Amino acid sequence: MRQPLAAAAARTYTNPVLAGNFPDPFVLKHGKRYYAFGTTGRGRTADGRIFTLLQSENLVDWRPLGGALTPPAGSEEFDFWAPEVVEHEGTFYMYYSRGGGAIGATVGHQLHVATSSKPEGPYTEIAALPVPDSQFTIDAHAFKDTDGQWYLFYARDFTDTNDGYYPGTGLVVDRLTSMTQLANAPRTVLRARHSWTIFEANRLMPLYDNRTFAQWHTMEGPFVRRHDGKYYCFFSGANFLTDRYGVDYCVAEHIMGPYVDSGSDAGARVLHSVPGHVRGPGHHSHTMSPDGRTEYLVYHAWNAAMTARELCIDPLAWTADGPRCLGPTYTPQPRPR
Repeated sequence: MRQPLAAAAARTYTNPVLAGNFPDPFVLKHGKRYYAFGTTGRGRTADGRIFTLLQSENLVDWRPLGGALTPPAGSEEFDFWAPEVVEHEGTFYMYYSRGGGAIGATVGHQLHVATSSKPEGPYTEIAALPVPDSQFTIDAHAFKDTDGQWYLFYARDFTDTNDGYYPGTGLVVDRLTSMTQLANAPRTVLRARHSWTIFEANRLMPLYDNRTFAQWHTMEGPFVRRHDGKYYCFFSGANFLTDRYGVDYCVAEHIMGPYVDSGSDAGARVLHSVPGHVRGPGHHSHTMSPDGRTEYLVYHAWNAAMTARELCIDPLAWTADGPRCLGPTYTPQPRPR
């Protein structure tokens, strides 16, 4: 009896695919290997670097490779968040934010870029990507359009209520004039207008002269996919500690927009919590299965004790109602092929 059970287990995976803390997972497929990068905050890996780094051949079995980013000089007091990596003309570019610790602190976050000649690094910081008039800018996502032009999507704070939007963190896109330089002609992709994306009510924000906002909303972690000629900007919304946190999307005909929000107050449509089983799934990336046929979301979700955001994967389906994750799952599933 044991032999058939073992054979069945070898053909399946069960989330999380990696136990332990691995927030904001980004997966880069390079050749036949996958490289996963995760947030370390202010912490360092055992080799003294920043951002946990893993490698896999199948998206299920992961082995540690240490850390990815060499700490910049004088950065000991800063948090490092949400690394993403792309390859351009033989160089690997890592985009991330670093700044003053806890959200709402008096020192904001700013985007930075580091480079390496290898996907596994180590990466060395080479430039900041300052965004004018923004003290809190996070979650950079580089996207290459069909004409070869690169763009950078990111999340930044908006404190106004213009046009009926909620104050909070929203999504923006700008053109990259080089891999280390923004055009500084950003366009707003999406701002909060649905109740489910609330981060906190009556939120005190030291970063903005200790103002208290009646409702502060959060949309973060943009990730863009071009599908059937349209641009889908996926994002995570709400407070990452809650069961409202999940993944939704907006759509545009052109990479710079305008983007259409077809969501509602009902909550995230692509990926959302399952009461009693999965809490706070989100801050995801997309990748293809080893055979190149199935698209997967790679995301984090809380463990039962709420002490770690663990690495999970599930397929994405493009349905008549829009993209939908076939999850989050918590029981055995067929392995990626």
